[in-house]
Amino acid sequence: MEVRIGIQNSPREVSLDSDSEPDEIAELIAEAWAANKMVTLADSRGSRIIIPTDKIAYVELGPPSKPRVGFGAG
Repeated sequence: MEVRIGIQNSPREVSLDSDSEPDEIAELIAEAWAANKMVTLADSRGSRIIIPTDKIAYVELGPPSKPRVGFGAG
């Protein structure tokens, strides 16, 4: 699953592929946000991303992006 997180006052978003379920990630972020703590997410390669929840602008959870190949990919 692809996770994209917008950070306030930052032109770039944090993007990662995760093996977790969308509801699991949404709950993890919501709990950290309610407690005003940092949220730690792991990507499918084992890397961890730590984000302060007070700087999160938005969170987008979606299906994994498939690589496009060829001229008619779209």
